[in-house]
Amino acid sequence: MRVMKWSMIALAVTAGTSQMAQALELQPSAQAESKGFVEDSTLNLKLRALYMNRDYKHGAGNPTAGSDKGYREDTGLGAQMFYESGFTQGTIGTGVDVLGFGSVRLDGGTGRRSNGLFASDSDGNLEHSQTKGGAAVKFRVSNTVLKYGQQIVASPVFATDDGRLLPEVATGTSITSNEIENLTLNIGRFTAMSAQTGMGYDSIVGSGLKSADIAGATYAFTKNFSATVAASDVEDYWKRQYVNLNYTLPIDDIQSVNVDFNAYRTKSQEQELGGEVDNKIWSTAVAYSLGAHKFTLGYQRSSGDTGYNYGVDGGGTVFLNNSVQYSDFVGAEEKSWQVRYDLNMATYGVPGLSFMTRYITGDNIEASNGEEGKEHEWDFETKYVVQQGPIKDMSFRLRSAVYRANNAYDADYGPSNNDLRLIVEYPLSIM
Repeated sequence: MRVMKWSMIALAVTAGTSQMAQALELQPSAQAESKGFVEDSTLNLKLRALYMNRDYKHGAGNPTAGSDKGYREDTGLGAQMFYESGFTQGTIGTGVDVLGFGSVRLDGGTGRRSNGLFASDSDGNLEHSQTKGGAAVKFRVSNTVLKYGQQIVASPVFATDDGRLLPEVATGTSITSNEIENLTLNIGRFTAMSAQTGMGYDSIVGSGLKSADIAGATYAFTKNFSATVAASDVEDYWKRQYVNLNYTLPIDDIQSVNVDFNAYRTKSQEQELGGEVDNKIWSTAVAYSLGAHKFTLGYQRSSGDTGYNYGVDGGGTVFLNNSVQYSDFVGAEEKSWQVRYDLNMATYGVPGLSFMTRYITGDNIEASNGEEGKEHEWDFETKYVVQQGPIKDMSFRLRSAVYRANNAYDADYGPSNNDLRLIVEYPLSIM
C-alpha cells in the first residue's frame, strides 16, 4: 500500500513538473530509452582496508573499565557491494537495487576499542566480523524515480555516513525528479537508520529514528552557478532548513575563483530527544585555483542558544566548510576560520598524487561551564590513485589530524587527540 501511495505521488510530481515546461526545457525521457531490467544492470564492489589510531591527551582514552591506555587503535577490512538493475521497458519501469556489506577485524582488542569500526557484543568485546544487507524496489516514470527500501542518501538535511568500514543505511521512500533540465527535485520519508557498525535496520545512536520527512531542490542557473534549498522534519527531534550557493568564476585556462556558501537553521520540537536545539550556522569559503595549486580561506559562524546537532538523521548531515576530519566547529556562538592548501601533482608529472593541508581555529564558544571555549585543528592528507595496470583505480590515502581544545571545551565536544588513518580502497566494476 505504501509503495502504491508513493507511486501516485511520483506521477503527481511528473505531472506538476511538466506544467513548468512552458518556461523551462524538459529533459529527454530516460525511461523511453530504457534497454531493460538486465541490460542496464550494474554490479560494483568496493574493498576498503582501514587502520585508525586516536592518541588522546589530558588523561582521556579508552572507555573500557580499568583500561589505562590513552589511545584507541583498530584495523579492519570492509567490502561494499552495490547491484543496480535497469528498468523494465514501458511507461512505468520497475527495477531493484541490492546492497551487501561485510567487514572483518584484523586488529584491535577491547582494550583499544571505540573508534567506530566494529560493533561490540553483549559483553563489550569487539565483533570479529559483521555483515548486513538490504534491497529497494524502484519505479521510473519519464525522469522521475521512486525508490522504497534500504538505500544510501546524500541530502544536506539527511545524509548517511561512510567514514569508517561500512556505511550507514537508511530505510524509507525517496523520489528524485529530473524532468526539467538543470533542476533536480527530491522528497523522501525515512523510518529507520542502520549505524555504520549496526546490523539492525534501526541501530542509529540515541533513541533511534522515528521518521524523517525531507525535501530539496537544486538548480543550475549556469554551468558555473548553482543553488540548493532543503528542509527536514525529524519526528521528536528537530526541524531543519538548509541553503547552498556555489559559484565559479573562470579567469583563464589555469585560474579560477570559487565561492561556496552553506547555511542551516535547526530548532528542536516535540519530545526533543536530541536535547534542546536552537541554532543558526553558516559558512563560506573562497578558493583560488592556479594550475596545480588551490588556496582556500573559510569562515564559519554559529549562533543561537545551542550549537548545531545532528546524527539521528545521518552522520553525514553537516554540509559545512569547517566540518573537517575530527571537529565540525559547531559550538554555541562559535566563530571559526580556515586556511587550506591543495596540490595536484599531475601538473608535475605524477598523475594520481595529491596533497592537502588545512588549519582551522575556533573561539567565542559558550561552553557548558560558562567559560569561553576554544579549539583548533591541523590536518594533513596525501592520496595516490593508481593510473594503470591490473590494480588501476586502487587508492592509498593517509589522513592525519591534530586536534586541541582548551579546558572549558574539552569535555563538551571531545578530548584533545591525534587522529591518524590509513585507507586503501579498490573499486571494481563487475558488470
